Amino acid sequence: MSLKYFGLSLHPKGDDNAELMPLNPDGKGYLVLNVGGSVSYEHFFASDKFSVKAIQALYADCALRFAGFTHLGVRAVVFQLGRHSLNGGLGPTLVYRRNWSELDGYNLSTSFFGGNPEDKWQYRMIWYAGEFEYNYRFKERTDFSVSFVPGYPNIMSLSFGVRYWLKDKE
Repeated sequence: MSLKYFGLSLHPKGDDNAELMPLNPDGKGYLVLNVGGSVSYEHFFASDKFSVKAIQALYADCALRFAGFTHLGVRAVVFQLGRHSLNGGLGPTLVYRRNWSELDGYNLSTSFFGGNPEDKWQYRMIWYAGEFEYNYRFKERTDFSVSFVPGYPNIMSLSFGVRYWLKDKE
């Protein structure tokens, strides 16, 4: 089980709606702070090398509006060396947010999200979403964990927190 702070959004090409993002220190939307969190559950099988992971995140998006994502994926341990490990996974993710069309100055034509301007929510189903997760074991059943979601070229995200093993790690 993991609890993480969510975190940091990266837009490699900047964002046409950067002026709507109050926690946007560069003014162009390349790097935007988000406020929220995620909870996940991961079940390992096959000698703790493969797993299935479910993640639910709720947060204030780049415009500080309610947003979230729901993910279910398969994962594998890429490497494990002493206290360090790197996991990678792939699976479908539903990303959603309150509709930005309600915001003055919103440029809908460049939106990554679906939905109509009159809808309450905007969303995007991503069938191939991935995640890389670095973990550092600092106690018997507790890891410091950093996740990177490479949604290039539109959105990449970074989150960090604690991964707690509900049963002893073998």
